[in-house]
Parts: sequence; structure tokens; C-alpha cells
Amino acid sequence: MRVTLGVERLHEYDRLFRGKRVGLITNFSGISPDWSRDTIHLMVDRGYELAKIFTPEHGLYGAGAGDPVADQRHPKLGIPVISLYGDRRTPAPEDLAGLDVLVYDIQDVGLRYYTYIYTMCYSLRAAAGSGLPYVVLDRPDPLGGHVTGARMDPDIHSFVGDYELPMRYGMTAGETARYFLKYTGLKADLTVVPLRDYRRDMLFPDQGLLWNTPSPALPTFDSVLCYSGGCLFEALNISEGRGTAKPFQIYGAPFIDMDALYEDVRAAVRDDAVAFRRRSFVPNSSKYQGQLCFGLEFQPLRPDCDFLLTALILMKAICGRWPDKVAPQHIPGDEGGDRLAVLSGNRWAEDFLAGRMSQRQLTECWAAQRAGFEAYAADVRLYP
Repeated sequence: MRVTLGVERLHEYDRLFRGKRVGLITNFSGISPDWSRDTIHLMVDRGYELAKIFTPEHGLYGAGAGDPVADQRHPKLGIPVISLYGDRRTPAPEDLAGLDVLVYDIQDVGLRYYTYIYTMCYSLRAAAGSGLPYVVLDRPDPLGGHVTGARMDPDIHSFVGDYELPMRYGMTAGETARYFLKYTGLKADLTVVPLRDYRRDMLFPDQGLLWNTPSPALPTFDSVLCYSGGCLFEALNISEGRGTAKPFQIYGAPFIDMDALYEDVRAAVRDDAVAFRRRSFVPNSSKYQGQLCFGLEFQPLRPDCDFLLTALILMKAICGRWPDKVAPQHIPGDEGGDRLAVLSGNRWAEDFLAGRMSQRQLTECWAAQRAGFEAYAADVRLYP
């Protein structure tokens, strides 16, 4: 049985949109389940007055990660398209002026460092400040309801981590909006148009949907599985496979001896949900563009693969073998600070890499924080 998306239920919630000037926050992932029509045109086809479109990171059509996106007009409809990833990340009062409702429809991946949820939360706060109702057209979390990793330390929060969310937080966008309101105490007129036939234990292969690419570097579900943890390599001068056919499944650099790295990782990884091999590659963009790199390629063997610990074991092996070659990586548009801590949530990843925390201690700390988060988030969940 296929999951029914929120956008498929517009007719059931017609009263929220009919006769209203609608602002829609969306991008290329806001689309019908058969890919025949995007959310913009689905709303226009129903006769709704779509007054403004707002876009997150990657813009309406898929700009590169971290690239600022400019305002524009929709090339077919002439509707103003306002970027929330450039000079501003929150709609200004003048952006919301004249609107009657703000609507959000974007496919997420359920990982804290993915910026779409912060665009949602920031715009929800702005809508509340302007007295605007806010509607989330819900979509499934491809990683299901499984929670793992450290919760975000509020002292180092940023646009890639906030609200004490775990790395893999196991909530849909609608549930995350509800969590945000609970966490902040913000009062807002929020409506979630819920999914049908969705359960928390459903991973993407169980949802009966076509893969809806959420951003250019996550072309497959396998890449999302490895992005869970693999994103931490963005903090270092190690390629995470951007600019290859398998982003976040390939890791390496020109200075790595892939035979030695393979043996180190083979001795340390005890996870039958992932396979890996030696791999040389030449990225066509991003780190080491046009240079021959050596490293490892990973392949999830099951949809319940949790790559976080494997990613940290790989990182520790590289840092241990080539400590004089590994260096922090500057990210364009980064807020500054310690990028690894910002992405991982706190200092535990650094402590593990430096040998100040054992693997067992790390996983026990994650488990304790997972239990605390699950208890806190229980009343914001919409799905069994």
C-alpha cells in the first residue's frame, strides 16, 4: 500500500486555501507522487491564488550546496519567487504582507543538518509574528522513525543544527513543526495535512513511492543512508564523494593509501548492513576537483543501515594514519566555529577521534540521549 502524501489531500482541506492569497514554500521536491505535476501547479490548477513562492537552500531548481540563491520570478507563471537562502533566511514582514496563509511542501531526509527544516521553523516563527496561519503538507521521512546520534548542544546551534534535535530525529516535517512549537513555546496557527497509511517503522522502500531527490547530492536512498554520518566529512579536507556518481558513498583524498585504510576499517567495523571496497575516483566538482583520490566506497545492504558509527570509525582511521595531512575544511557560508562539533551536535565525535571516549561510551551516550528525546517528543508525533 502506498503512502498518501499531504499534497494529495488538498481537496479535503480546501477551506484553508480557497479565496486566500497563498504563499508557498517549496522546491523541485514539492511534487505529486507520480511526478506528473508540481505543488505550484497543483495549487494553481485548483484555482488557488498563489501570490508568492519561497524557496530554501538549492532554490527552486537545484543550485549547489551552500550556493546563495537570488530572488526571481517563476518563468511560466510570473509569480515572485523569494529566496530564503541568501541575504535572508527568514521571510521579512514585507515578504508576508498581503498573504492570508503560508504553506510548506518540501521533501526532507530526517537528518538534523539538512537545512530545509530550519527554513520551515524560521518561516513558521515569522508567520506567527505576522498572525498568518501556517500549513505543512506532510511527506514521509525516508529514514522512518529511527532516532540516533547526539542531540544538538544548544550552545553551538546553527542553521545546520538546532532545537536539541538528534542527528537522525525520526520525524516527518509536520511532526518537526509541532516539535519546534513545543520546544520554543511559540504560539502559532499550525495545521499539518497528514499522511495516510504511514507508520514510523516504514523506511523508504516500504512507502510505495518513487524516490524524490531532495537535493542534488542525494540522488538515491542509499546516498541518504550514508549521509547519516557521512555528512561529518564536510568538516574535513576529505572528499565525501561530491562530484562523483555516488556522493556520500565514496570517501577519500589524494594522500590516502586505500589498501592500508581498507585493512584498518575492515578490522574495526562490525556491521553486516554495509559492504565496502577500495575505490579510486576523480571528483568533477567540490573537494579535489579533477584530482585522483584514493579511499573507500560503501554500499548499504539493508534499508535499516545506520551509517553513523561506521562513518566515525572511517574518520578515526584516516585521522590516525595521516594526522599531518587531515585538516579542518572551510565551508562557504559557514557560520564559523568548530564545524565537526556543529555537524555532530557536540564534542563527543572529537573525543572519540582523539581517544578520549571509547566506542562503547559513545554509543551509550547516544542511547541515553535518544531515550530522552523520544520521551520529550512523544506528544508531537502524528503517526503510530
